[in-house]
Amino acid sequence: MTTEFETIGLIGKNDDTRVAETLASLCAHLQGRHNLLVETTTAAMLGDQVITTVAMEALRQRCDLAIVVGGDGTLLHAGHCFADAGPPLLGINLGRLGFLVDISPNDMLQRVDEVLAGQYIREERLVLKAGVSQRRLDGEPYTALNDVLLHKHNTARMIEFETSINGQFLNRQRSDGLIISTPTGSTAYALSGGGPIVHPSLNAIVLVPICPHTLSNRPIVLSGDSVVEITIAEGQEDNTQITCDGQSTFSLSAGDRLRIEKSPRGVQLLHPQSYDYYESLRARLRWAGHH
Repeated sequence: MTTEFETIGLIGKNDDTRVAETLASLCAHLQGRHNLLVETTTAAMLGDQVITTVAMEALRQRCDLAIVVGGDGTLLHAGHCFADAGPPLLGINLGRLGFLVDISPNDMLQRVDEVLAGQYIREERLVLKAGVSQRRLDGEPYTALNDVLLHKHNTARMIEFETSINGQFLNRQRSDGLIISTPTGSTAYALSGGGPIVHPSLNAIVLVPICPHTLSNRPIVLSGDSVVEITIAEGQEDNTQITCDGQSTFSLSAGDRLRIEKSPRGVQLLHPQSYDYYESLRARLRWAGHH
């Protein structure tokens, strides 16, 4: 067996009986064959098993591969830590859709062994970083593997803002918000908002308005190297928020300028060699499966 992945990290969704059972099976299968590290909160689900536990950041630094057990949300959470040249992620799907975590628990051990033997597809997913004006948020820009969401907060009123691309004015709009999506996120909230499905290999950023006041305001696909800047109009105090991947949220004030651009390095995902992106779309979106 290849020695490419000597140290394996395990990350699981908390407080889920199915995840605990799957993690226990993985641990039993991998122990003695690889160095095994289990993320601290994940380890709490494994009871009295003799395992090495580490915090997420230490896991990022020490493992050659992290196996994520749960749903897409669990992988998104791990992706925030593992972006920017972190080790690759391999997902076991115990969620609803599974666009990012694509290995079924039914054939998990076989697929994991194949990946560990070097039989896999590797891809890098684009990651966005977001910051506001000259302020630093918690010391670093926020990151998003799926999307950065500009949305109204605690009011029924629309929000108003201006958007510029690479310093050039695009438009001024009133709407319920704007989804700034990666290709990975094009099958998430952006899809519900009427945006296009974008193949994850493309270097692209998608802007999808949320319930715009002007019906001619349509989704637009940009180069992934674009810098998107959004300026909040006057009178929007305490009305506007930013949410990254449904997890990190912060408020904006009138005059604040949100800057969104591609992070220098993305998130590395591994798939079994049998992985088929279009089959995944058919299954998750319930399209006809005929060839």
